[in-house]
Amino acid sequence: MLGDVLLISEKHQTAAKKILEKVLKEKRDKYIVAISGESGSGKTELAHVLAKMLRKEGIFAKPIHIDNYYKIHPLDRTEWRKNHGIENVVGLNEYDWETIYKNIDDFKNNKKSTMPCIDLVTEQVDSLTTDFDGIDMLIIDGLYAINTEGVDLGVFIELTYHDTKKAQIVRGKEPQNEYRMKVLEREHQVVQSIKPKARILVTIDYDVVDDY
Repeated sequence: MLGDVLLISEKHQTAAKKILEKVLKEKRDKYIVAISGESGSGKTELAHVLAKMLRKEGIFAKPIHIDNYYKIHPLDRTEWRKNHGIENVVGLNEYDWETIYKNIDDFKNNKKSTMPCIDLVTEQVDSLTTDFDGIDMLIIDGLYAINTEGVDLGVFIELTYHDTKKAQIVRGKEPQNEYRMKVLEREHQVVQSIKPKARILVTIDYDVVDDY
């Protein structure tokens, strides 16, 4: 997302180093890492640091923020959720999976690809064109990233929205009102339901548990 605020700390560096070891052991052509967790848990920070570390190893890894792929425009999403019922619509079906898999297919076939990119300042959806020729890996981060089919390594961050309130505020997330708390609770339920798809667990203390 354009305008996103990254809060990178030592814990992200330490966790990324451990995940890097796993990736380097398994790496093969067009490898895909997915990182899931709740709002403010550090998904984007971890993806960014891991991509930088891979670059030092001579591996080009492209981070993709899967939360750019919501079907409903950011300016319309709150009203749409309220009208249809948060408990009914918040979850996996909010993503445009067709476009996600089109972009992944372009990555695997070294093609140019156009992806959505949300500008957090204007809340408009821009388009980002990437040439995947020469890109060795994808690092997909987002609430439901590990639900993506064809992922080689799924990473799950255990922090819940209760643990990340400060990070959400600093990063300019929606205000902590009743609506937002209902959304976070519903997201919590859905994210926890896909946790078994991960092979690496990042604990609340940011310790890395491999093949848990």
